[in-house]
Amino acid sequence: MAAGPPPPLDPPVLRSFSDEGFGDKFLRKTRENPLVPLGCLCTVGVLTYGLISFKKGNTRRSQLMMRARILAQGFTFAALLGGMVVTALKSR
Repeated sequence: MAAGPPPPLDPPVLRSFSDEGFGDKFLRKTRENPLVPLGCLCTVGVLTYGLISFKKGNTRRSQLMMRARILAQGFTFAALLGGMVVTALKSR
């Protein structure tokens, strides 16, 4: 064995997102998990349509839209959890 100086102990290189703005971060996160923003848009759309129906007095349509909103929220939550699981598995 050759005696020599020990190898340098450089810290691992980590990606830095400190200079990343809101728009850049939003686009990066959307590319990583595109179903979450889609679910959010669906939830807002169904909620808005349900509130408009409620204001017009169409209670049957309003109730239907509130139930659809719950489904859209469930889809968004499942997409968020699925994205977290995929990210955790990728990091291993």
